[in-house]
Amino acid sequence: MPGYRKLGRSTAHRKAMLRTLVTDLLRTGRTTTTETRAKEAGRMAEKMITLGKRGDLHARRQALRFIYDEDVVTKLFDTIAADYSDRNGGYTRILKLGPRRGDGAEEVFLELV
Repeated sequence: MPGYRKLGRSTAHRKAMLRTLVTDLLRTGRTTTTETRAKEAGRMAEKMITLGKRGDLHARRQALRFIYDEDVVTKLFDTIAADYSDRNGGYTRILKLGPRRGDGAEEVFLELV
């Protein structure tokens, strides 16, 4: 499911990192990360919200295949999907924060619109 960026990690590590970022985003509504990670996690979050808008059992099982926390999937299908029912995409936003102090990587907020 993840996109085209390898992010300098093995496949299993990359998938686990994106799962964690998307789960955190859907749980809290906002997360801080680097710009390239946010672009990939935003793609996956948009796909999960689209599954939530479908709302059927198959979509719920597909979401549970990616997001392991059942409480987050329940929140996704009950509240988040209802908020975006009239919107056709563009559920996430990236706000730049500036360079990180340690290594100078561009940090951003990834948040739900």
